[in-house]
Amino acid sequence: MQSINQRIAAELGAQEWQVKAAVDLLDGGSTVPFIARYRKEATGTLDDAQLRTLEERLRYLRELEERRRAILDSVEAQGKLDDALRGQLLAADTKARLEDLYLPYKPRRRTKAQIAREAGLGPLAEALLSDPSRTPLEAAAAYVDADKGVATPEAALEGARAILVERFAEDAELVGTLRESFWSRGRLVSSVRAGKAEAGAKFSDYFDFSEPLTRLPSHRVLALFRGEKEEVLDLRLDENPANAEPGAPNLYEGRIALRFGLRDAGRPGDRWLAETVRWAWRTKLRLSVELDLRARLWEAAETEAVRVFAGNLRDLLLAAPAGARPTLGLDPGYRTGVKVAVVDATGKVVATDTIYPHEPRRDWDRALATLARLCRAHAVELVSIGNGTASRETDRLAAELAAKHPELKLTKVMVSEAGASVYSASAYASQELPDLDVSLRGAVSIARRLQDPLAELVKIEPRSIGVGQYQHDLAEGKLSRSLDAVVEDCVNGVGVDVNTASAPLLARVSGLSERVAQNVVGHRDANGPFRSRGGLKKVAGLGPKAFELSAGFLRITGGEDPLDASGVHPEAYPVVRRILQATKSDITGVIGNAKLLRSLDPRTFTDATFGLPTVTDIIAELEKPGRDPRPTFRTATFQEGVETIGDLKPGMVLEGVVTNVAAFGAFVDVGVHQDGLVHISALANSFVKDPRTVVKPGDVVRVKVMDVDVPRKRISLSMRLDDQAGPRERDGGRREPAPRMPKPEPRPAADGALADALRRAGLDRTRR
Repeated sequence: MQSINQRIAAELGAQEWQVKAAVDLLDGGSTVPFIARYRKEATGTLDDAQLRTLEERLRYLRELEERRRAILDSVEAQGKLDDALRGQLLAADTKARLEDLYLPYKPRRRTKAQIAREAGLGPLAEALLSDPSRTPLEAAAAYVDADKGVATPEAALEGARAILVERFAEDAELVGTLRESFWSRGRLVSSVRAGKAEAGAKFSDYFDFSEPLTRLPSHRVLALFRGEKEEVLDLRLDENPANAEPGAPNLYEGRIALRFGLRDAGRPGDRWLAETVRWAWRTKLRLSVELDLRARLWEAAETEAVRVFAGNLRDLLLAAPAGARPTLGLDPGYRTGVKVAVVDATGKVVATDTIYPHEPRRDWDRALATLARLCRAHAVELVSIGNGTASRETDRLAAELAAKHPELKLTKVMVSEAGASVYSASAYASQELPDLDVSLRGAVSIARRLQDPLAELVKIEPRSIGVGQYQHDLAEGKLSRSLDAVVEDCVNGVGVDVNTASAPLLARVSGLSERVAQNVVGHRDANGPFRSRGGLKKVAGLGPKAFELSAGFLRITGGEDPLDASGVHPEAYPVVRRILQATKSDITGVIGNAKLLRSLDPRTFTDATFGLPTVTDIIAELEKPGRDPRPTFRTATFQEGVETIGDLKPGMVLEGVVTNVAAFGAFVDVGVHQDGLVHISALANSFVKDPRTVVKPGDVVRVKVMDVDVPRKRISLSMRLDDQAGPRERDGGRREPAPRMPKPEPRPAADGALADALRRAGLDRTRR
């Protein structure tokens, strides 16, 4: 049996010593960003993606081991743990396999089979199974005993059948075989419930739907289960679509028979055993297999959905920042007005207001005058507009403002306001903006997220940012772990200015808890800006371990040591000192000196503590200290006159912003209050396996309008601008053509239902 480290190493394609080093560091409290960046020698340069996979698998396998120990203890306490069973339990490599093996020994309420055994019917069941030449009713007559609740031979046979059915259903090898056979051959079928067609129109693509289990993509599984949850769809698993006749014996019954050596030889007991096999499959095993496969479908879909959500969140957090520029934030609205907030280059709120340019007041000119006054008074450079209700009308207002006042040199940008309302009502917003009305806090967030998306979005619960598919259906723990990991990786990948960062941003830095982050802000407020990284050691709660994990990701610009503004960890400053000695230069002459730094041989500066990977990273960091890995800021321009979905016409070519990426394509905001979909097949002229390899949230793209379905609010777009516009079938993407049904297998000569089922099972096994 492989150890956990050996198994993870095999899965990662790494050496066992690398995995052991990473596991030891994680168990010692180190974070993934810290290990990936500053402990490359220890792990053999495992990167952050490998470490995240390692971390997740380590959690699963440790849970598996914990469950294995509990099961071994339970079976041993029952006195039923022999060497063979112990070996099987120790060899089980998944939770499903472990539970299959444990099923016969799992404590449960009394079953019909247990009651039958207590009535002394166990020997009858064994006799009929081992010797089908017996006539069942005659054999059962000897077990009639009214005192034990067995009044007739028929009752005795019913008890014997219950015993055998339970025996079949608890055979781990059989259950596993049936499950995999059903998975490879079965289909998921959906139909609309009576009277639900109109109310559930959004699921209309699934009103009459069927697809093999092995081909169902994650988004389709999530949509189908959502439709079932909302009581619009009925779902069922079709076990054997090749069956020509309803009710005919199938290969699953044949496999049960094969497992227990049953065959139809015309003996008195064969028919009774065939009926028992059929009863076992249709009343117990099929239900169990279906539940397992539904769980498998959901787990795979959920895993993919979490991956997509995490990828989109990463792209959104690492979107290009507009930078430290005075910004006007506009939170659009009709009746309640457009909320206005001006923040300075540091994000500090310097002015707020509410204007009413739209229905019902239509005070357009006064709104323009107010905005012009605010922009002039605070030297505003950017106008950030939330993309919700009334966004296009507000965008037009901002366009007119810029046109009428060219001297202001304004740049307007539409930004996603997802999560802004969540932030506005949060405890942190109340603490950060205590004197500001809740309705105005959203405008502040909209302004700040243009300046620095990462710094602002970390204040919002990741689930509320809205870049996932069916995110509210996903397991909270699994999703939260993944999203928290993304936020942690992004924040530490960019680095944080310790003298300007908010507490929520600092709390995402490697090694800093929420309490310590609050202490950093409190110390900064009480004592002024930090002048060196060493000064962080004076913060309450920031001990040696927290300093080790966090210092390299915290930046201090304009401090006592220029290295404090870089990604070089303080523990590696001696390496930099050796570089300075070798080059006979000071730090100011080395930092940014690409020619000098590229002439150095990193191996010259290695020692027992810092190997080649770390020294190479140090030299690269000195060349571009504190380099922001995010892309350069740019904006999209929405087409004038295109403001509602009704304004769209097939064939239009528009500029838009990617708002979300799913497994089946990308959603693009073209400025009509409803995102359009670029199906995965229309993202590029070549085959695309993963949409995120082509686009990511925040990308500015040019798209062609292919089709517009106003009643269903669906817009079909293409990034292949030479495509011919026109409608096409879709299902939240596009429905793939249903596969051709296999032809029914030739029916063998009839000589009994059990024989027929056995032939089917044998034929299927031969094919496999």
